[in-house]
Amino acid sequence: MKDKKKDIRALTKQQLQDFFVSEGDKSFRGTQVYEWLWNKAAHSFDDMTNISKETRQMLKDNFVINHIRVDRMQRSSDGTIKNAVKLHDTLTVESVLIPTKTRTTACVSSQVGCSLDCQFCATAKLKRMRNLNPDEIYDQVVAIDNESRLYFDRPLSNIVFMGMGEPLMNYNNVMKAVDKITSPEGLGMSPKRITISTSGVPKMIKKLADDEAKIKLAVSLHSARNEVRTTIMPFNETFPLEDLRESLEYWYSKTKSRITYEYIVWKDINDTREDAQALVKFCKYVPCKVNLIEYNPIDDGNFQQATSQATDMYQNMLERNGITVTVRRSRGKDIDAACGQLANKSA
Repeated sequence: MKDKKKDIRALTKQQLQDFFVSEGDKSFRGTQVYEWLWNKAAHSFDDMTNISKETRQMLKDNFVINHIRVDRMQRSSDGTIKNAVKLHDTLTVESVLIPTKTRTTACVSSQVGCSLDCQFCATAKLKRMRNLNPDEIYDQVVAIDNESRLYFDRPLSNIVFMGMGEPLMNYNNVMKAVDKITSPEGLGMSPKRITISTSGVPKMIKKLADDEAKIKLAVSLHSARNEVRTTIMPFNETFPLEDLRESLEYWYSKTKSRITYEYIVWKDINDTREDAQALVKFCKYVPCKVNLIEYNPIDDGNFQQATSQATDMYQNMLERNGITVTVRRSRGKDIDAACGQLANKSA
């Protein structure tokens, strides 16, 4: 019978209030429960101490709270923490806490596996099992916030949707989670501290703009030449750079928010001057900045980090053209927590 009980966090506040009224109680009781579920992130009805035992039992009889569980936590030598997160149906995703001197960032997952097929990413080698629910995304953030306070003595400052999955392929649930994370009734974080990273789904980027999302947008670009990008990110054949460019121009026209391009330089794949020149040209369409990211191997040997000279060539060419560029060194590589390495190895 337990499986037939509804997850109470699928209900809106209004639906909770209506439920209590239907049970002969006052609507404010629904507000109390809603606060326990989201603002206080209660994992059990027994945690709801300002609600009578009889009411708590009634909730247990009707609902469940399908909270996540951090099944295993690994700590890197550089302070990075990786969580293997067990979901209520025993599937596992991973999330990461990345600390620096000034901030702690949560890297969260949005799907079990991934909908896309990037050749260089370990997560893409897992088939997509399902989308995460809003509460499962929210719980990852809560868990990392707790770890940030425990291990670094400060609250979580930033969130990036750069974990497992393509967030724009789980658009509705991701945006519901963002709403809960930013709401004063939830975690109350500023949307400006949240970045959604996409491999580039033009239709959904436009929807993000139309919905007036206040979050930041990052794009995993990795090549500004269609023939190269399609070899490393085959879905580019369906969503070519021309369509991506148009959607990004639309995004900027609606939001006036500059875009971050995530870009890895690989040996013998995209390490020529022609590749760098194509990136410079692409960057001039929309105000942006570029993060040149260190490659993190996923064991198959098909992709190798380019030489430092190639990375320097990119950096110099971008800077000469007035484009902001940062070279990012990977964190958490020793526990497979770095960008592109999340594949449930810890599970």
